[in-house]
Amino acid sequence: MTERMTALRAAGRALTLALVAIPLAGAALAQGLKLPPHSVGPVDPGPRGGAPGAGGPLPGLDATEQQFFAAVANRFLEVDSVTGQIAGEDGVGLGPRFNLNGCSGCHAQPAVGGSSPATNPQVGVAKLDGAQNTVPSFVTLNGPVREARFIRNPDGTPDGGVHDLFVITGRSDAQGCNISQPNFAQAISQKNIIFRIPTPLFGGGQIENTTDASLENDADALASQRQVNGISGNFNHSGNDGTITRFGWKAQNKSLLIFAGEAYNVEQGVTNEGFPNERDDTPSCQFNATPEDSTPLVNADNSGSPASDFSSDIVNFAAFIRLSAGPTPATPTASTTNGEAAFNNVGCNLCHITSHTTNASVFTGQSNVTFSPFSDIELHDMGALADHVAQGQARGVQFRSAPLWGVGQRLFFLHDGRTSDLLQAINDHASNGSEANTVIQNFRALPVSSQQDILNFLRSL
Repeated sequence: MTERMTALRAAGRALTLALVAIPLAGAALAQGLKLPPHSVGPVDPGPRGGAPGAGGPLPGLDATEQQFFAAVANRFLEVDSVTGQIAGEDGVGLGPRFNLNGCSGCHAQPAVGGSSPATNPQVGVAKLDGAQNTVPSFVTLNGPVREARFIRNPDGTPDGGVHDLFVITGRSDAQGCNISQPNFAQAISQKNIIFRIPTPLFGGGQIENTTDASLENDADALASQRQVNGISGNFNHSGNDGTITRFGWKAQNKSLLIFAGEAYNVEQGVTNEGFPNERDDTPSCQFNATPEDSTPLVNADNSGSPASDFSSDIVNFAAFIRLSAGPTPATPTASTTNGEAAFNNVGCNLCHITSHTTNASVFTGQSNVTFSPFSDIELHDMGALADHVAQGQARGVQFRSAPLWGVGQRLFFLHDGRTSDLLQAINDHASNGSEANTVIQNFRALPVSSQQDILNFLRSL
């Protein structure tokens, strides 16, 4: 633990509060695509260049809260190994099955807390420290970070759970463990697999601190327009207290703490106080007492924020998301201003609702703040985009309206990262049964210049 804390403190000294010094991944992409002279249609201008428009703390936090944010942001950078004994991999609890060895590897673009970076770290982690994994065909160096879910169990009953890409077999810190990766080739041949990419985390605290009534009222205010455009939508709800759940591709998680705890266990294999049990109980692959992440009783970090030091990793991760500011859009231009108007006129805003207002907050300056995630947080039938996986009250054809703030610097789109082209992502919203069909028809009926303005507007967010 001492080596781990020393490494974390050293990393913390190098981390700025704003985190905006982290370079925009995929610099070549970030310059944007030029409209070809022969083109007769709109073109995605590509992720905008310049400094990341996200990655810092919420504005208005007091000095103590800013110190807390710096400490929890530092904890988010932790890299895990099996026992925490490998230099530079001081976190404890990796595996036995995992998708990556750190939160910030998945959530990296355009800054820590975002989505998939331009270079996929999963390719490198497959063989790290002697591991003997084969990289699945759907994971590529220049493709998105992905998790895999199987649709059905062998007996035909619904599955839907994450089947981790990698195992710790062969690692220098996992001697004696001998388990195998899932048979992904078979799942692909049987069309029994779907993929998810990381959701950006910026501004999550504002979404968490918006009341159910506010979300419902904001949707109800557009009810008549929605009806005309064939849009219904419904919220996912907790099966326990009945309140709206709002995080994840299907809005399946109630809170940021649940989101963080589940991801730590599912994506990295780390047992924690929210998810305390190993997902693979093979005796020869158990190297630590559980939960591997728990509340510290002694301050071994001394980060300057006791609230962080005496909290578990998942509490720190949730706090990092909760105190991260939403992305800041670029300065408007004539084209993006026209594009915003056209975005609303064709009906994109009926699901991607521009703004909501937070409830009273325990944090300084965060009460009754209007923010702009461009999402209603509701579930919608997306037709052919269906992944056939149900989560909570979300059916296999439904997804949460993905928040569009920050889309200007995002590299991969849709739940599975199938495209880097924003125009294709828009067009893929239309298919048999999709609630977006009328809106996409409206978009396609626009003059090319107006379609281009919408793309420019989205890339300004």
